[in-house]
Amino acid sequence: MKKNYYIGIDLGGTKISGALSDENGEIISKITIPTKAHEGEIPVLSRIIDAIDSVLNDANKTTSDIKAIGIGSPGPLNAKLGLIVETPNLPFKNFNLVKPIEEKFGVPTYLDNDANVAAIGEFLFGAGKGSENMIFVTVSTGVGGGAIINGKIYRGNTNNALEIGHTTVDRDGPRCNCGNYGCVEALSSGTAIARIATEAIEKGEKTTLKNYEKFSAYEVFIEAENGDKVANKIINNSLNYLGICIANTISYFDPEMVILGGGVSIGHGIVIDTVQAIVKERCFATLSENTKIVLAGLGNDAGVIGAVALAITESK
Repeated sequence: MKKNYYIGIDLGGTKISGALSDENGEIISKITIPTKAHEGEIPVLSRIIDAIDSVLNDANKTTSDIKAIGIGSPGPLNAKLGLIVETPNLPFKNFNLVKPIEEKFGVPTYLDNDANVAAIGEFLFGAGKGSENMIFVTVSTGVGGGAIINGKIYRGNTNNALEIGHTTVDRDGPRCNCGNYGCVEALSSGTAIARIATEAIEKGEKTTLKNYEKFSAYEVFIEAENGDKVANKIINNSLNYLGICIANTISYFDPEMVILGGGVSIGHGIVIDTVQAIVKERCFATLSENTKIVLAGLGNDAGVIGAVALAITESK
């Protein structure tokens, strides 16, 4: 019997999303459940197993129909060993996530960094379809990236390549969660934008952001679009740093395209416009003129479709 189906698991700090898909990336069944990371390694592993069972049952399939399972997780991790080394928002520490799932279901299972997984998904089924060399950049709570080089994901020596969120773009910048100073994640992520806006209010700067009891990067973008000078300055500075990071990445890899995903990039034309302007300013013309900068195409299903794409590519 031919196995034509794949399962993708998107493992996050707050939720686990699972999907059963055909080989064309068409989702047949899907589930999202809370991670409950505070409960520890084994309970989270049990929820991943529950998610796999659920999408199988909902689609009226069995493990005999499944060719492979793919899992996207925050890093650092060791994709070759199926090991999550350690990550801030999950309880796993030097934990082999692949082995117990393979033992439970008898299906080849593959693990990779969530940004790599998203890059593979965009390459197979999203905005990068048809390309050979592309960079995926996600800008949301943090900043991450993945690279497709000559049609294959580039993982690097320790399977943690393209941690571009921790590229230094301001040597005198704020301290990042990684311990470095001036990382693009500490200056351009959604978390960073909200933090910088809060600091501006605390300094007594005049801004309409004071009218919010709570706000995120989204509200900072809105107030910038409405003409607030403080919000506009914050957004402009943050996107300039992001543009520098992407310009550097283009200079390293000479890709056909850079795909921007994540909450910060979606819905704000200023993001693409600013990044394109900085790339044009800071890259060789040959590079900037031959690199498309586009928005991601997979939307809210990017994580699970990417995990499906991982399963497809690794099981060939």
